[in-house]
Amino acid sequence: MQYCSTRGGVQGWDFKDVLLSGYAPDGGMFMPETLPTLTPDTLRSWSSLSYPQLVTEVCSLFIPTELIPRADLDGLVSAALSGFAVPGVVSLARLKGGLCVLELFHGETLAFKDLAMTCTVRFLDYFLRKESRRAIVLVGTSGDTGGSAIQSAKGLRGVDVVVVYPRGRITLVQEKQMITCLEDNIHVFAADGSSDDIDVPIRRLFSDQQLVKQHSLMSLNSVNWSRVMVQLAHFLYAYLHVSGLEQAETGAPLPTLEMVVPTGGAGNIAAGCIVKQMGIPLCLIAMTNANDIVHRTVQSGDFSMATNVTQTMAPAIDIQDPYNMERVFWLLSGRDGALVKGMMEEFQHSHRHTLPEALHKQLSQVLTAGAVRDEGIVETMQRCWKENQYLLWVNRCCIATASPAKFQAAVQKAGLTLDLPEAVRALDKMSTRYLALERGQDWGKDWEGRLKQHIQAIGSARQRGVAYYSTVECN
Repeated sequence: MQYCSTRGGVQGWDFKDVLLSGYAPDGGMFMPETLPTLTPDTLRSWSSLSYPQLVTEVCSLFIPTELIPRADLDGLVSAALSGFAVPGVVSLARLKGGLCVLELFHGETLAFKDLAMTCTVRFLDYFLRKESRRAIVLVGTSGDTGGSAIQSAKGLRGVDVVVVYPRGRITLVQEKQMITCLEDNIHVFAADGSSDDIDVPIRRLFSDQQLVKQHSLMSLNSVNWSRVMVQLAHFLYAYLHVSGLEQAETGAPLPTLEMVVPTGGAGNIAAGCIVKQMGIPLCLIAMTNANDIVHRTVQSGDFSMATNVTQTMAPAIDIQDPYNMERVFWLLSGRDGALVKGMMEEFQHSHRHTLPEALHKQLSQVLTAGAVRDEGIVETMQRCWKENQYLLWVNRCCIATASPAKFQAAVQKAGLTLDLPEAVRALDKMSTRYLALERGQDWGKDWEGRLKQHIQAIGSARQRGVAYYSTVECN
């Protein structure tokens, strides 16, 4: 299994190279050069697997045994998924009218990011230990990714984690899950602007190949293929347990399953599209909030940012740059790297692009999309609680990506109550630490320069064997 860039300039990388990277050197995103096909017999043989066992089977399709032997892979995935709050790691709730909700939020930070993040960090640590290497991980977050990266990597000797979050645009729980971590290898920055504003200088830092090589700079955002790879298991687990596969007659067409996916950066919906290309008959519905670029792209081919990111009750998907759609476009264009390169460079320059007619037709055949505003979220939560006594946080969600405990204002606005987990209540009593990245006149380039200085200083401090935070003033 080898990997290539969605923009056509890189081929033949292996899983380790892709894991220990961010964007591809040509600015694209890594994808497998080929995708395996899952046969009905394979699916039936997987139907009795636990969630960790299923994740291991999925990962084994994309990680050769010469890189991670199967026994090691079993151990890494098992250890990564051992600390979740429910015995099965994920939980399936069956509601009225045939609606099932796959709860993916039972990890330490109460969000689905914990599932792929814990595995990806274990893979990273495995390779760094084998090669006695260090890495600096750079993460931009709209709320959930940062906390998950911090909790998964805190205390690791070979990794420094630099997380940048949009100050004032995430929930208090999301913020405290990041700034209450005082481990020496965790470095948290509160930046002015939206998560999309943050992504621009981060992408430019990854294009600085000297910086990347000097400090082994890598990403734990879903730009990292490993994150998307593990998320394939969400869709397969749902299919095996909800579609009625076991009742289908041998030789009959596989049953179709409709899956509703909350969509921001589009990592989850990209994983769903990959599973569909692997032969699983999924009807995928991408749901956005008021930041509806994915909805507009599917409906009309209008892949264009709004003027500003709208702050909503679902801040983790307050995103106008759904960067994983690049992977979807590449798949649906017949892996046309030149086409995707032109599209994405135009989009990054002007923030606007109209999909070619043939690509839009392909996209609308693979995806359905919808958008819901805050009042629709509140109404749906109220109706779901009344009908099922179930606190549905995201609109008509088959994949539940975060616990309502992280979005208390939304729960209160719906007139509902919630018993907070002890881990959430404890955040209020913990000390905090972060650095501020304030908006200047040319704040994007200024912010990029200051963050680059911090990355270089972190690397220098580690070489001297000192904690970076001991050398700077923190909030």
